[in-house]
Amino acid sequence: MSEEREHAEPVPDRGRLSLRADCERCFGLCCVAPAFSASADFAIDKDAGQACPNLQSDFRCGIHKRLRQQGFPGCTVYDCFGAGQKVAQVTFGGQDWRQAPRTAEQMFEVFPIMRQLHELLWYLTEALTLQAARSLHGELSLAFDETERLTHNSPEFLMELDVAAHRRDVNALLLRTSELVRAEARRQKKDRRGADLIGADLRGADLRGANLRGAYLIGADLRGADLRVADLIGADFRAADLRGADLTGSIFLTQSQLNAAKGDTDTKLPPSLTRPTHWSPSGTPAA
Repeated sequence: MSEEREHAEPVPDRGRLSLRADCERCFGLCCVAPAFSASADFAIDKDAGQACPNLQSDFRCGIHKRLRQQGFPGCTVYDCFGAGQKVAQVTFGGQDWRQAPRTAEQMFEVFPIMRQLHELLWYLTEALTLQAARSLHGELSLAFDETERLTHNSPEFLMELDVAAHRRDVNALLLRTSELVRAEARRQKKDRRGADLIGADLRGADLRGANLRGAYLIGADLRGADLRVADLIGADFRAADLRGADLTGSIFLTQSQLNAAKGDTDTKLPPSLTRPTHWSPSGTPAA
C-alpha cells in the first residue's frame, strides 16, 4: 500500500502535516503489518506480518501505478494518517525491520495501534477548527495533547495500551463536538448512525446536518445529495456515487473515504481534501 495515494498533493496544513502519510520515511509497514483476504479489494490472501509480494527491497510498491488494474484497489484507499513514519522514525528510531529483524514483530504490532492514535489526532485537529464547538476547545486540546503524548511512548508501552478505551473517551468528545456543530442543521433529521444504507437510492437527498457516523453507504446512489454539515466519521463510502454531491462543511470526512467512492468534478469537497484522480469528469458515468 505504500507510495500509492490516489489524490494530488494535499493543500498544506501545518496542523496536519505530520498526520499525512510520508511513505519515503516509512518501511512499507502498511504492506506488511495488516492481513487481507482475496476479494474485490485485494487480489490475493496475505497474513498479518507477511510482506506483500509486490513490496520491493527499497520498500516501494512494484505495481503502485497499476494497483487498481492489478486487483488491489484496497491499497489505493488506505491511509495510515502518518503512523507509518512515526513508528519507523520515532518509535523505532529509524531502524529498518529488514536490517534489524528483531524489531519486526514489535513494529508490526505497534503500527495498527499508532494508526488508531493518529486517526484520533486527525479528527481532534479538525474539531479544534470548528467555531461552533469553541466551548469544547479546552477539552479537545487536552485530548489532543494526551493522544499526542501516547504516540511518543515505547513499543512496550504501546503494546499494553488500552487503545479501545482511549478511543471511546475521545469519540464521546467528538460526538459532543458534532452535536454542537450540527445543532441548527440537524433539526428534524433522522439519526442514521450505523444505518444500513447499502445500495440505497439517496439521489438529491437533503442530508444536511445528518448523523451518518459509521453508516454503511456501500454502493449508495448519492448523486446530487446535500451532505453539508453532516457527520461522516467512519461512514463506509466504498463504491458510493457522489457525483454532484455537496460535501462542503461536512465534518470528520477523510481522504480515504473519498478515494473509496465515485465522484466527478461537480462533487463539492471540503477545502482540506482533494479530488481523487480516478473520479470522472463532469457529466460522465462513474468508473
